[in-house]
Amino acid sequence: MKILSTPFRALIIGSSGTIGAAFVELLQDNPNCLGVVGVHRQSTPAINYLDPQSIEACANALLNEGPFQLIINTIGILHTDQWMPEKRLDDLQAEQLMELMQINAIGPALTIRYFSKLLDPDGSIMASLSAKVGSIEDNRLGGWYSYRSSKAALNMLIKTAAIEFARTKPNTALVALHPGTVNSRLSKPFRGQQIGRPALDAAADILRVIENIEPKDSGSFLSYSGEKLPW
Repeated sequence: MKILSTPFRALIIGSSGTIGAAFVELLQDNPNCLGVVGVHRQSTPAINYLDPQSIEACANALLNEGPFQLIINTIGILHTDQWMPEKRLDDLQAEQLMELMQINAIGPALTIRYFSKLLDPDGSIMASLSAKVGSIEDNRLGGWYSYRSSKAALNMLIKTAAIEFARTKPNTALVALHPGTVNSRLSKPFRGQQIGRPALDAAADILRVIENIEPKDSGSFLSYSGEKLPW
């Protein structure tokens, strides 16, 4: 039985980003969505993964907006003005590794902790965008140490929380979703404009996967095509 009810209410975390904004636009036009709320670093309330206290504060500020049947977390980082993905071990820096862990793993984990109280106990889904390069089994090229490691950590955190939720929130599914290559700021230095697809297309693909999630899928790592990916 599919989890996502109709109609449903949605919350997009990271709604100022390319994919987050696409989700907001898509859901605003979705007749099954009664309303969509978006939060980001400049919203009110704001959420900023470099300020962990803002995560709990943002969730608490939204308590009266819930419950939500769908929460999608789109926040993530691949590179900054200071750093690009490492090509070799000699490029690895503690500061880069810590920042990507903070934004790609620690922030999303705390989001699951605090925002799960906004989920509808009768049936809800919390999806976090991960990346196929976070798969340990699928790693055949090496490189990208910080990004791969942070997404692998995120996947483990989601899997672990899903095991607990099976006992404490049995009608809630937690999933990690791989969006594929999207034409965005994140992918631009890596020919994203040439090989990526539009953000609205990616959001539509992911939403189709979400709409078909069943309780047994909680704790899964899924591609935008619906394929189950290896951890």
